[in-house]
Amino acid sequence: MLVLLDENLPHRLRLLIPGHDVRTVDYQGWKSLSNGELLQAAEDAGFSVMVTADKGMHCQQNLSGKKIALVVLSTPKREIVVARAALIVAAVNAATPGSFAVVDIGQ
Repeated sequence: MLVLLDENLPHRLRLLIPGHDVRTVDYQGWKSLSNGELLQAAEDAGFSVMVTADKGMHCQQNLSGKKIALVVLSTPKREIVVARAALIVAAVNAATPGSFAVVDIGQ
């Protein structure tokens, strides 16, 4: 599965999601895109899941009919993200097209 990490997350997370091709917004050259443009670019490029800590993204975007799923983390703090990587992996693995999940990994 092709997974996109938003720019607000530590890049190290991509190494902690095994079994998937995980890329960052930075790597894709998409840092200048707005949330809607970013989701569309990711879907067009074949990404199945986008992981972000932008809590407002799900309110701004309608995922109905989309092929991409959105996983929103409760915090972007590096030490918490790394420590709770297993919860994030579980959410990525459970994602289905057009779904939205909030993963409470702490503050």
